[in-house]
Amino acid sequence: MENPARTAQHLARVAERRTALRALLGAMLAPHTKVTWELGCGHGHFLTAYAAAHPERICVGIDLVRERIERAERKRVRSQLPNLHFVLAEAFDFLAELPTHVRFEDVFVLFPDPWPKVRHHKNRIMRRDFLAAVAQHALPDTRLCLRTDFTPYFEATRQLLASDPDWAEAEADNAWPFEHETVFQSRAAGYHSLVARRRAAP
Repeated sequence: MENPARTAQHLARVAERRTALRALLGAMLAPHTKVTWELGCGHGHFLTAYAAAHPERICVGIDLVRERIERAERKRVRSQLPNLHFVLAEAFDFLAELPTHVRFEDVFVLFPDPWPKVRHHKNRIMRRDFLAAVAQHALPDTRLCLRTDFTPYFEATRQLLASDPDWAEAEADNAWPFEHETVFQSRAAGYHSLVARRRAAP
């Protein structure tokens, strides 16, 4: 049974969190119109290497775990990369509060939680509502790059993209745009990679 007081407290916390995130992103990205985004950046290994190799790009990584973001921030400081940022944020909060003038150049989702049990599939990030939210900030040639070591998740994502109105698997242009081994990748016996592109407007 729903507890109105508890629900109100939860909604208040969400609103407070989003207000703070809106202010942070507004200040951080005010001068920029395009970013490369990594969802679930972990300790920042991949995006730090990417930002070093692409100094012309503004790179933003997010993660839900504070300790991961703190470690990623230490990497950023040591690397002295002015084009690199790490933010403690949930994906849909980030998408909701991203300044409206900002567009994604590339989006990386590396080894997301596969939520393998059927009853948990609703928790997977590669869902229709996520793809639609990302599309709102996509350029005509934006790439959405997924890498996973869980074959059923990979195949489910391919099936999702086959009928998605905003994204299509880039079968003729499916080269992985940047290689740098992550912690999860080093532990995986094997993995699958997929690149999707924003569909052209009808």
